Amino acid sequence: MAEQKRDYYEVLGVQKSASDADIKKAYRKMAKECHPDLHPGDKAAEERFKEINEAYEVLSDSSKRSRYDQFGFAGVDPSYGAGAGGFGGGFEGGFDFGDLGDIFGSFFGGFGGSTRSRTGPQRGESLRLRMTITFEEAAFGCEKEVSLDRVEQCDACHGTGAAAGSEPVTCSTCNGTGQVQQRRQTPMGVFATTGTCPKCGGRGKIISNPCKSCGGTGQTQQRKTLKVNIPAGIDNGQAISLRGQGNAGRNGGPSGDLQIVLSVQPHPLFRREGSNVYCNAPITFTQAVLGAELEIPAIDGSKITCKIPEGTQTGSVFRLQGQGIPILDDRGRKRGRGDQFVTVNIETPRNLNEEQKDALRRFAETLKEQNYKERKGFFNRKHNKR
Repeated sequence: MAEQKRDYYEVLGVQKSASDADIKKAYRKMAKECHPDLHPGDKAAEERFKEINEAYEVLSDSSKRSRYDQFGFAGVDPSYGAGAGGFGGGFEGGFDFGDLGDIFGSFFGGFGGSTRSRTGPQRGESLRLRMTITFEEAAFGCEKEVSLDRVEQCDACHGTGAAAGSEPVTCSTCNGTGQVQQRRQTPMGVFATTGTCPKCGGRGKIISNPCKSCGGTGQTQQRKTLKVNIPAGIDNGQAISLRGQGNAGRNGGPSGDLQIVLSVQPHPLFRREGSNVYCNAPITFTQAVLGAELEIPAIDGSKITCKIPEGTQTGSVFRLQGQGIPILDDRGRKRGRGDQFVTVNIETPRNLNEEQKDALRRFAETLKEQNYKERKGFFNRKHNKR
């Protein structure tokens, strides 16, 4: 039974007439929502993420999208839908799969894509790194440097793999296809199978004088330092993707991407939830009773005046509007900030001397029941006896 796939336009939630910009916007939104880093251990999210990437890989490429629109999944994956029945069961004299490959190749550039995968352009491998940043750097953005070892095109041979003054030659065994075909007689007829060319190893080229710098591979590993712009408002576990900063491709193929997953260090005072920040502020007994103006630290290093009314109770929460994490739109433009919430806790004085204790006793004697609303409601409440 062939695997049932969903329509790529349906996967990204766009119309068939969607523009390239619409497709890119939809992909970014959906990939961010179900990224595996945000759903550790969730296999459904992982499969959904793969499905979204597969759809975007086709619809973001004008050539692949055109073939998909015309031929469906077969236009971008000729092996799709082959089914368990296979070919050749009802054809007398056998069925030549090599001929079938030629037919599909005239439409799609090769049956199964195996020839293209070795001799055609190959995209480089994407890389993944982790970076630790401070709470403030995540809140307001910053520029960081990251060093990594990545595969790059050899400077000496410019990626050909051949030493200076020489060039690779087309393999005479496979005529540059990287594959050879064998025909076998079976009780069901003659079958043709295709395999990797043993002479060139599937590359389609023979290098008689390899480059000494890369050993004929056309690539070398180099240490690179890159500058990375961390956007304001990024959160712990989110990732930044740098297009084309991964390993170099082969045969003129594009480089892979570099994905940087961010770890945000905890802050000694602040706790973040989305675009809002939270902190606890200790206040004195006198400030709680008489009221006060407190200088509350903010995440940008400044101080914000917060008015505490008379009779403030411990655990009371005060909102400082617009003092939270910057909020950015899809284009990275700032559209305000979240809020800061301050929870006040009354700190009971310690290590009092006798004079201070006497003063408190005299003060307590002046207080009445109406001065303790919550205490009165708790201790004077009547309970039904069993």
